[in-house]
Amino acid sequence: MRRRLVVITAAVVVLVLGGLAVAVAVLDARGKDKIADGVRVGTVDVGGLTEAEARAKVRRELLEPLDEPIVVTYDGRTWKLTAKDAHVRADVDGMVDEAMRRSQEGGVLERAWRQATGGKVNATIPAQVEYSRKAISRFVADIKKDVDVAPVDAEISFNSAEDLGATDGRPGVELKARRLKRRIEAAIANPDAKRTVRAKTRTVEPAVTRETLAENYPVVLTVDRNAFKLHLWKGLKLEKTYDVRVGQQGLETPAGLYHIQNKAIDPAWNVPYSDWTGDLAGKVIPGGVPENPLKSRWMGIYDGAGIHGIDPSQYHTIGTAASHGCVGMRIPDVEELYDEVPVGAPIYIE
Repeated sequence: MRRRLVVITAAVVVLVLGGLAVAVAVLDARGKDKIADGVRVGTVDVGGLTEAEARAKVRRELLEPLDEPIVVTYDGRTWKLTAKDAHVRADVDGMVDEAMRRSQEGGVLERAWRQATGGKVNATIPAQVEYSRKAISRFVADIKKDVDVAPVDAEISFNSAEDLGATDGRPGVELKARRLKRRIEAAIANPDAKRTVRAKTRTVEPAVTRETLAENYPVVLTVDRNAFKLHLWKGLKLEKTYDVRVGQQGLETPAGLYHIQNKAIDPAWNVPYSDWTGDLAGKVIPGGVPENPLKSRWMGIYDGAGIHGIDPSQYHTIGTAASHGCVGMRIPDVEELYDEVPVGAPIYIE
């Protein structure tokens, strides 16, 4: 009797185990055609779906939003980067295949137990979205060309002997290109990101401002030949005006923008070879002697022309065109001016 019970018990165990094996096989087979619950591709939940269903859902929820162009806005202007231009693409088949592979991890019993209890895998497959970084760089570079405005330095244009034409510098605008590129890259592969990006800029100050311009031009001279006036400017402001004489017809004081080339106290006069110099041509008249027409001060301008004093007996020629090309001044005036003007100072003659 006892032996008979053992046989019956063994048979029952075999039947139970066989049933369990069948149940496990059924449950495992049921889950093989579907992706396990809890599996996601990027932000897309593909749990419980077949491969075909998962592909369709990934294309709908991941790729279709990425087809919407990235729009960059700035100051009322817009630029668009399409998915085609950015070469956006995604390996949907590869992502779904990986989701299925992750669903099949574990042994038969583990998979069957998940099916029986509604367990989850809790796996996220990274969204494998690719795009061309070069295309984005070109896109940003095009925007930069449209947005950037170079700063304008303050400058002197010498409108006239009475007006230096000093202008204020103007700041420029520069696109924050790296920041914009990072924001586009962050949005272009993310279906949940906003597709409109606002560009940011920075202000670029000019290298030369009105203040530095005044520092660059501490002293400026201008000569109005028609009015017989020499103006001394300091820090871009008119400091003093002197009466002068200028070159006569045929020996005019040269017009244009020059610089003080040299200076001398009691300068020697190297007499030029010219019709008006007569027998003195080629001689050197030492400084400080009555015969020297340059008198006590000399400031060279260009090609033998300069600023110098004249003999008091010739003061009546101040306010006329009576010199041989130089700018003539009263001796006290030229000595005063001499101390104010450094070599290299610009002089504009109108």
